Amino acid sequence: MARSMVTKWGLSDALGPLMYEEDHGEVFLGLSAATNGLHISEETAKNIDEEVRRIIDECYNTAHRLLVDNRDKLDKMAEVLLEYETIDRKQIDDIMAGRTPQPPADWNNKDDESPAGADNEANEDPRPSDPVGGPVTEH
Repeated sequence: MARSMVTKWGLSDALGPLMYEEDHGEVFLGLSAATNGLHISEETAKNIDEEVRRIIDECYNTAHRLLVDNRDKLDKMAEVLLEYETIDRKQIDDIMAGRTPQPPADWNNKDDESPAGADNEANEDPRPSDPVGGPVTEH
């Protein structure tokens, strides 16, 4: 992505809004992927590599800083995922605002009371007692 930013889209302050590489898509009939139809000097190639490296390093450092600065939020999200096995937008909003996240709207804790209308016998098998299948004429 960083290489495309520099060589195809001209998104580099150091190299300017120039296209140093054309997008030819897939390699076809043995044509080399390195043969792009544009000729650049070794110095320009070196400058491209340095600019790509600068962009990657800058993005890496930004991502690392964000992860370190927000480690408490990441740990809280991990706790929520371990407890509920899912995380929704409201929970993320709560975590980001420093609030304790609520259970997901569709979460049903197995330790809570059974839903209304359900049998209260804990060990009752919910499967039908009759075998599945039978003659097709009965269906």
